Amino acid sequence: MPKKIYLFATSKSEHAINVKSLDVRFLKPDINFSKYDYLIITSKQTVKALEQYDKKDFLDIAALCVSVKTANAYKEFGGKILAIGDGYGDNLVKNIKEFSKDTKWLYLRAELIASDFVQRSKDEGYLIDEEILYVSECSQEILDVRVDDDSTLIFTSPSSIECFLKNNSIHPDAKVIVIGKTTANLLPEGIKYIISKNTSIESCIESALEK
Repeated sequence: MPKKIYLFATSKSEHAINVKSLDVRFLKPDINFSKYDYLIITSKQTVKALEQYDKKDFLDIAALCVSVKTANAYKEFGGKILAIGDGYGDNLVKNIKEFSKDTKWLYLRAELIASDFVQRSKDEGYLIDEEILYVSECSQEILDVRVDDDSTLIFTSPSSIECFLKNNSIHPDAKVIVIGKTTANLLPEGIKYIISKNTSIESCIESALEK
C-alpha cells in the first residue's frame, strides 16, 4: 500500500492530502509608492495583498521577485518584473548589489520572515524600506491533523514545520521533503530529509512520488 502524502501548504495538489498550513490576514498600511524605484516581492501572498491598493499607484514600479512562481503571479496581476531570484530569499542580496546604492527599494513582506537579506543589504549601505502586508497564523487544519508514522510529509515553509510540530512529531519512518534550505533549517535535529530540486510544490510532489 503506497504511503500517504501530506502537503502542508497554502496551495493544493491532486497527488496529496492537502492540509492548509496557514491562515493569512491581510493588512493595509498607508504607503507612498512614489518614493521608490523598485519593489521586492517574496511571496504570492504579497501579490494578493496588493489587490487592496489602487494599481495605478505602483504597477509602473518594477519588482525584484524571489522566484519564477512569484514573478508569474505578479505578471498576471499586471506588474512589471525587474529581476527574478533563484527561489531563496537569502540570495536576493546579489540581485540588489547589481544596482546603485542610491536605489530606493520597498520590501513588501509578511510579519514573520525567515531570511535576513534586507538587514545584510542595509549593512552594506543599500536603501530598503519595509512594509508588512500580511500576517500568517497556524491554521486549525494543521493543528488538528494526525498522520501515519510512515507517511510522506511535504513542508513548504519554515512556518509549516513550526505549526505541524505544535501538536505532532516527525516519526523516523516518515519520508520528509522540504521546499528549500531555509525550511530544512527548522526541522528537528536528526530528521532525514530531501530538498526538492526546485523551489516549487510541483517539484516537492515529484520527489514524493519517486520510489
